[in-house]
Amino acid sequence: MFLVFLGVQEPNPKPSKRLYFIDIARSIAILLMLQGHFVDTTLADEFRDPHYLAYTIWSYIRQFTATIFLTVTGIVFTYLLLNQRSEGYFQNQRIRKGFKRVIELLFWGYFLQPNAFHVLQCIALGLLLIMLFYGLSLSIKWIPLPFFFLLGGSLIFLSNLYFGGLKSDFYWPENAPTYIQNLFHGPNSIFPITPYLGFTLIGAFLGSMLVGIKNKIHSWKFILPSVVVGAAFLFLAKPLFLYLHNIPSLSPFKLYFLNWIFLKLGMVLLVLSSLIAIEAYLLRNITPNLFLKIGQNTLSIFIIHVFILYGPIINYSIKKYYNHSISAFWITPAAIGFVLIFVLYVYLLDRFRPTISNVLKPVRSLTNRFFGIQD
Repeated sequence: MFLVFLGVQEPNPKPSKRLYFIDIARSIAILLMLQGHFVDTTLADEFRDPHYLAYTIWSYIRQFTATIFLTVTGIVFTYLLLNQRSEGYFQNQRIRKGFKRVIELLFWGYFLQPNAFHVLQCIALGLLLIMLFYGLSLSIKWIPLPFFFLLGGSLIFLSNLYFGGLKSDFYWPENAPTYIQNLFHGPNSIFPITPYLGFTLIGAFLGSMLVGIKNKIHSWKFILPSVVVGAAFLFLAKPLFLYLHNIPSLSPFKLYFLNWIFLKLGMVLLVLSSLIAIEAYLLRNITPNLFLKIGQNTLSIFIIHVFILYGPIINYSIKKYYNHSISAFWITPAAIGFVLIFVLYVYLLDRFRPTISNVLKPVRSLTNRFFGIQD
């Protein structure tokens, strides 16, 4: 009735074989990451002023890029995993591919930044935990799988009540090796599992729910509640937590440390629900294209951009020659040029993919045999 009043027709409830809004979200996130890292590395210090409206808007948008990507990763992996059920745990090809992906992410994460815990490592442990919960759900059938994901994500977020209050020079666990501390609160904890892994698990929760309502994903019956919940998280979380903090019995818990988590979750839900609506009503006949393929090649894009921008091992990089030195006038065309390098890369990669696949076939076959993956 609400849709008829607005003059909007419900889209065909028959789901597409692929949820293109996820690819759109990944493409947007990786492009925002590219420009965000480039601008953060090269923009001159005198223009990093919150009084500049453009810089304020850029800073605001940038804080959501990683959380969108972490959440979408959980959605994608879980959605594909649950759509490929099998009789046993290790018989599921998605599980075997998942373990292979975990090894790849850990390898590249520590290869690119040996002394840090970054987004690749965080995603790897997130996938590992998703597969662990999936295995538990097969053994403990009376507990629904989405409950594992929701509980795990919530507990990790709640851990920020402790970790959010730690001083920057206090590392936890206190006497543990640095590479262990970095997982939680260490000298190089860029995306620690507390609380960032929680976004991947919440994504897994959403992905498991999408499997059960795949025929209704593009319906306003799903989109509108997602928008309402996202807006509530985004705009009401802060005043709510401040109100709770002013209650004497709750004040010691410092619940306001959870505010930024709900703020990011709210933005993620608003972005994803908006993209679902766009796919359902504006892009009904969407087909694979260059923009979507950008979101399907995020790992290689991330790896290449690290080499170009920061120059690990090769010792030549944009940072080495243009660190905090580009003026506000030139930063926009420079950032666009940097992003276009990767658009061109995906375009050429798609054209030469058969040739590259043939070259890498022996390596792929070897690794697939090791993990028991069917070609």
